[in-house]
Formats: sequence, C-alpha cells, structure tokens
Amino acid sequence: MHVETGDRVGIGGFIVTGSSSKTVLLRAIGPSLVGFGVPAAEVLADPIMELHGPGAFVTVTNNNWRDTQESEIQATGIPPTNDLESAILATLAPGNYTAIVKGNGATAAARSGVGLVEVYDLDPVGTTDSKLANISTRAFSGLGSNIVIAGFILGNGGNDGVIVRGLGPSLSGSLGAASVLADPTLELRDSNGTLLVADNDWQDNPAQVTLITAAGLAPSNTLEAAIAATLPPGAYTALLAGLNNGTGIGLVEVYDLGTP
Repeated sequence: MHVETGDRVGIGGFIVTGSSSKTVLLRAIGPSLVGFGVPAAEVLADPIMELHGPGAFVTVTNNNWRDTQESEIQATGIPPTNDLESAILATLAPGNYTAIVKGNGATAAARSGVGLVEVYDLDPVGTTDSKLANISTRAFSGLGSNIVIAGFILGNGGNDGVIVRGLGPSLSGSLGAASVLADPTLELRDSNGTLLVADNDWQDNPAQVTLITAAGLAPSNTLEAAIAATLPPGAYTALLAGLNNGTGIGLVEVYDLGTP
C-alpha cells in the first residue's frame, strides 16, 4: 500500500476469534521492498508501527525492530531484513486489533512511500482454538502500482471458504474517512498471478449475492465490491482499485469462514 500522512497512513486490521490467546508477529516493511521490484525512491524509507487493541490494551509502538524484542523476533525465523523496518511480537487475547503504519521523517515526502504491513500466526496447528478470522487493509488507493494490494495465506491442509470485500463509499460514514474510493473494484489472484475472480459491484452476480448475504457480510453500498470463494491452501492476493482510474481511501478485507 502507499503510505502517506494524516488519514492516508496505512492501517492493517485483524480479528482474533476463539477463547484462547494467539501469538502473532507483526511487521512493517519498507526498504526491503526494493528486492521485490519497488523502486528505491518510492519505498517507505523508515516505517513506524503502532499496535492498538480493545479495552484496556496498552498501545505498542516500534520504530526499528532491533530496538526491542530483537532476540525474540529473530527466534521466529522471520525477522525483517532491514534494520529500519518495524516488528512487534505479541500474544493477544481474542478481539479486534489495528496496526497503524507511518513513516519516520521530517517532511511529508519522507513519511510517504510504498509499505507493507503483515501479521503472522505463530501458533502451531492444533495447539489453540483461536484463529485469525479476518484481516484488513485500509490505505489510499492510487493508480498503477499504488493501488492497495492485500495478500493472505491459507494453510491447514483443507479448503477454506473466504469472502473478500472492497469498501469505499461506506467509509465516509461511521469511519469518517475523507476522499474515499467512490467505486471500488476487486481482483482475486493466486500465487502465480492468475486471475481467479473479479468484481465491480457486489450485487452483479446473484449466486455471489446469496453467499455473501448468508455470511452476514453484505456491503452497505451497492457500488462496493465483494467476492465469495472456496480456496485450497496457498497464497492469494486481493487487489483493490478504483473503477475508471478512480482514487481514494479504500478498505480491503478477507474473512476466513472455515471449512465449507
């Protein structure tokens, strides 16, 4: 996502469900994206991450991942590869959490750039009844490579039902976002980049409408996008953009419905 300032910072949300706590690693990546084809001049040079949680949860902030928890993060086997990137290791009770990614710098330009926020479930399969039931990314969706790109990995060996939503107009209501994405579009692609499903307005396909509505996840605006799919284990990417080169703040969400 393209991280900017004000209400255009990068926001990654996730929900832990179940009755027990879950151990996760959060990463805010910027400089190392150069290795994945993002031009050096366009990356978020020095990410800062804040983790917010429900109720009395105390906000956790990290600038450079080696500043705190260095040995614990290294022990996970997936520490950031650049010292300026951020990471937070936490064991979290069930609830809703938000990771806010900003840029560290003296000017707005220095605090802007392409960044990545990630959440990794570190609990071994079968050791806890909790799971990451939802992940979401809110950011400014621009043009070309500056659209919002959300990746997710399904494991555990069996097919999972998922619903992916691309929201825009409804963000101007209760969430109070300005300059929202007026008409979001969604694409769901596999690990090879092959297009699996695309959607503009979520009510376009009657069969999809039935599945999305039955799950209780119907978007509140007819211009918003949603996809229901049953997927085998693997890595997937959801691309959120604006119809006819529209730009604005958008939200892409992935809900894991479990085994069909």
